[in-house]
Amino acid sequence: MNDWAPIAKEYDPLKAGSIDGTDEEPHDRAIWRAMLARYVPNKGVTGDPHLTLFVARLNLQTTEEKLKEVFSRYGDIRKIRLVRDLVTGFSKGYAFIEYKEERALLKAHRDANRLVIDQHEIFVDFELERTLKGWIPRRLGGGFGGKKESGQLRFGGRDRPFRKPINLPNVKNDFYGEGSAEKRNFSREGTRDWRTRDRDHERSREKRWPERERSWAWGDSERERDSKDERSRGRDRKDRDRKDRERDRSRERDTKKQRDDDKHR
Repeated sequence: MNDWAPIAKEYDPLKAGSIDGTDEEPHDRAIWRAMLARYVPNKGVTGDPHLTLFVARLNLQTTEEKLKEVFSRYGDIRKIRLVRDLVTGFSKGYAFIEYKEERALLKAHRDANRLVIDQHEIFVDFELERTLKGWIPRRLGGGFGGKKESGQLRFGGRDRPFRKPINLPNVKNDFYGEGSAEKRNFSREGTRDWRTRDRDHERSREKRWPERERSWAWGDSERERDSKDERSRGRDRKDRDRKDRERDRSRERDTKKQRDDDKHR
């Protein structure tokens, strides 16, 4: 708890897959894949990683010229690299922008996040591939962010920081003989006094059962009352609709009768 931080200082796929960074086992296959990956940053990428921003969620129609127009307001830009598909040449929706000064980088990081460009709300963060130790990209099961629909959210980044863990006490379960030796209730022969344990467990269960029954009964009554209210509201709506239809038919009959009377005159 003392070294907990909402933003990861070192990338760990197992922790990134946990909402508070405390998971001890991976909960999806992508985390396993990220843990087994041996990723090496692209050596062909040039520029100062500590002066580079990562810009994502771009409109696929957004161009380098548009990015330069928007991000140059924060300071002098050294280079813009809009990532494109090698085959089609179409934008992949993210880019890297390198500034000449750290002051411009920090200003853009602070102010440009969630800016709307070409009807898209963008996401801005520092480049992590070459600056965050242990980084694993999204395509290998790592990264940060993600969508709820995929069930593979990643935490510890700017988009989804870790939530502070709940400091629960370390409660021992004496039913299975955990805890101190005094609480284990061993007999003189060194065997466990299982009769006493089972008897205490039965008593405890008998005490808990009425409470559960009251809880279930309360929950059932709540559901029944909600169901009755819903049925009552449904009947009221049907009655209103029926009255409206009858009123409309009556008006139509009156209008038709008035027209017939006018013809006979």
